[in-house]
Amino acid sequence: MKLFASFFLFIPFFIQAQTVNLIPKPAFVKQENGTFVLNAETKIIVRDNRLFKTAKLFNEYLAQYYGFKIAVVARGEKNTQRDIVLQMKETGKSKVPGGYALHLTSKQVSITGNDPEGVFYGVQSLIQLLPFEKSGKLALPCVKVMDTPRFAYRGLNIDVSRHFFDVAFIKKYIDLMALYKMNVFHWHLTDDQGWRIEIKKYPLLTQTGSLRNGTIKGHYPGTGNDNQTYGGYYTQEQIKEVVAYAAARYITVIPEIEMPGHSSAAIAAYPSLSCFPNRTTAIPLNMVALKTVQQAQDAGRKKFVQETWGVFDDVYCAGKDSTFIFLQNVLDEVLSLFPSKYIHIGGDECPKTDWKQCPLCQKRMKENHLKDEHALQSYFIQRIEKYLNSKGRQIIGWDEILEGGLAPNATVMSWRGEQGGIEAARQHHNVVMTPSSYCYLNRSGLRNDDSLTAGNYLPIDRVYNYNPVSDSLTNEESKYIIGGQASLWTEYIANPAKVEYMILPRLSAMSEVLWTDMKHKNWDDFKKRMLQEQKRYEWLGLNYNHKITEALLR
Repeated sequence: MKLFASFFLFIPFFIQAQTVNLIPKPAFVKQENGTFVLNAETKIIVRDNRLFKTAKLFNEYLAQYYGFKIAVVARGEKNTQRDIVLQMKETGKSKVPGGYALHLTSKQVSITGNDPEGVFYGVQSLIQLLPFEKSGKLALPCVKVMDTPRFAYRGLNIDVSRHFFDVAFIKKYIDLMALYKMNVFHWHLTDDQGWRIEIKKYPLLTQTGSLRNGTIKGHYPGTGNDNQTYGGYYTQEQIKEVVAYAAARYITVIPEIEMPGHSSAAIAAYPSLSCFPNRTTAIPLNMVALKTVQQAQDAGRKKFVQETWGVFDDVYCAGKDSTFIFLQNVLDEVLSLFPSKYIHIGGDECPKTDWKQCPLCQKRMKENHLKDEHALQSYFIQRIEKYLNSKGRQIIGWDEILEGGLAPNATVMSWRGEQGGIEAARQHHNVVMTPSSYCYLNRSGLRNDDSLTAGNYLPIDRVYNYNPVSDSLTNEESKYIIGGQASLWTEYIANPAKVEYMILPRLSAMSEVLWTDMKHKNWDDFKKRMLQEQKRYEWLGLNYNHKITEALLR
């Protein structure tokens, strides 16, 4: 796990093992007397072949960051003192996926999972118990933990369209998710400001759509344009690499291919996808890069990747069958790369201005007896859903997909507050809650932040105290809230250090929202555990927001 590089210092072995400060908080935790000593003589006993990859990750971690490696042996080996035993206990009774028991005595560590994922989470808790000092003898506190996740969907997203982040950092991001027992990485790969995934059938998506000629300076609407070409994309081989990396950590990667709005980058590459291919991309004149103007004058080019933030009228034409053929071909390649049950199709912030003016869109509405453009959007989403369902997949989209009628099998990701999610749950659709006022970590964590952010104050206590299940839902309706997600949009986040600054320590709080049952959560207790967590940030070399943690620890 590359996230943990160079964070241990040498101290004498006789220092007392740390107290138990696990985040997210387990359902049951009891610290006991004594310590377990982990050293090069310790073995990992694997009682099920499916657990070898987790044992391998833990062992590689020890070798890289503590300087010693321990033996990994199969279940036939007799265990001795100082061993770590990984096992699963299968019964005829229903078991919560991801549940585990961790027991450290002075003689042995036992991790028992309901499934391989549960064993992995037990190992993550074991990692959190390791000291922050490099030594050949590691003293861990004796403890008993019984734990299960509250929600099946525990997500974190990152927008790589507004600003691009390389594979190495994406892996680091995934490592941080794994540490906090999050299990869904939502990868926002396309938007108006850049197309970031290689599609071999349509090479211009990356040759043209991944590059913008400049980026606005300052907070929207900006103070000008930096006139610097900006771009980047992931090859299909890199996508496969990330998906495999995440899968080894029991994290599902859900790709997002935006439609029908937020499609300027694709239209820049293939103008015929627009209702009006010969209309020049609308960019405010004071925000347009000089090279954009020059290209337009020299080559008669009409469509460009957007250089500013916002919502734009130029969207996929819903009246052309060629639009759907293009999207189906794109999705075919996406499906070959991502084995996830869900494919995120966006569906948010789609202006209807061009559709109202487009003869083909109006013809589509008339032929299908659609009463307005909202119904046309529903037609668009349902047509894509039907295609993905035929491939054995399901769609997930932002709460705007409710407009005009919800697609039959769709899952709703509620971001404009909670009402969209509540409405979807009442219609018996699965829901992932990510309301911006609780879950958007691109919002400022401080009242007076000296860093450029999306604005809107989102303090850590508001994040921590969020409950994704609204009191307005009945017990039956509540079952459709399958989880929640912390979201990170990168208009004002241009580098990895800024990502870390924006998400930490609030991601620690969100992990407890999604994992820990409400009856076990306690804000004052969380603040105490953050003392240890701040030390973890320091040893990991993470660029967390010091002012937030300092305020917590006063």
